[in-house]
Amino acid sequence: MKQKIIEMLATGFYIGKMPKAPGTWGTLLGIPVVWLLKLGSPMAYMLGAIGLLLFAVAVCEIHEVLTERHDSGQVVIDEVVGFVITMTWIPLSIPFLVAGFVVFRFFDIFKPFPIGYIDKKIRGGLGTVLDDVAAGLISNVVLQLVYQNTVWLGEMWNGHSLG
Repeated sequence: MKQKIIEMLATGFYIGKMPKAPGTWGTLLGIPVVWLLKLGSPMAYMLGAIGLLLFAVAVCEIHEVLTERHDSGQVVIDEVVGFVITMTWIPLSIPFLVAGFVVFRFFDIFKPFPIGYIDKKIRGGLGTVLDDVAAGLISNVVLQLVYQNTVWLGEMWNGHSLG
C-alpha cells in the first residue's frame, strides 16, 4: 500500500507513466498547482512552494529506496516543483504560463551548468528534485527579466491577469 501511494505521488497521479515525454506532462500538471497557489497571497504561494519542495524531496527519497532507481523518468513531482518555482512572483496570465512552460522545459531538458552538474552529482530524493529547482530558479530569472524590462508578455495588472 505504501509503495502504491508513493508511486502515485512521485509519478504525478501516474502522469509520469505516459509513454512519451513524461517530464513535459509533469510540467503541465504544474499549471493547476500554480493556479491554486496563486489564489492566495504571495507569502502563501512561497510557503506552498517550500512545502511542496520538502514534500517532493521526501517522496522522491522514499521512491528511490523502494524502487532502487535514482531519478526515474516516470517521477514527475520534481517537474511540478520546478514549474512552481519558475512561476514565483510572475503574473498569472496565459502568455506567462506558456513562456514559463517553454523556458522551464528548455532548462530541464538541456541542463546547462549548474543544472547538469547538480543532476549528475547529487543523489537521493534531494538530487532528483534539486536539478529541477535549479532549472526553475534560472527560468524564473529569465521571466523576471522579461517581465521587468519588456511588455512582450503583457503587464500584471492591465487586465491580462488570470488571477
